[in-house]
Amino acid sequence: MPLHKAKELSIKSLKSFEHLVLFIIALATLFAIGEEILHMIDIRTVELADLLLLFIYLEVLAMVVNYIESGKLPIRMPLYIAIVALARYLILDMKGMEDWRILAISLSTIVLACTVIVIRWGQLKMPYPKNQDYDS
Repeated sequence: MPLHKAKELSIKSLKSFEHLVLFIIALATLFAIGEEILHMIDIRTVELADLLLLFIYLEVLAMVVNYIESGKLPIRMPLYIAIVALARYLILDMKGMEDWRILAISLSTIVLACTVIVIRWGQLKMPYPKNQDYDS
């Protein structure tokens, strides 16, 4: 019986720590969004790179909310963030990039997009049973 209580206490402690870290991630993301908005106000212009960065921040917040609500993190969300981050990198630095680097980033983006499509197709065609336990 003491082993069961120790296990239960460990799980509760780790869950509390998990929620604390999620809260810190959300706060840091909100702070970064605020900084980006202040930057746009300061320079009195909005560029595509700024908007893409705000979308990245928005996806991070959506990922945190989704994880808090469901306790699960869909792998597609970090893939979306990576796709937008690669697009932003390409847009910002394209003029100074060598051709092979532009090609590599473009191919990486295509691979990530295809990965999202394959994962989504798998979810639709081969869904997990509703009450399947992912631990076992």
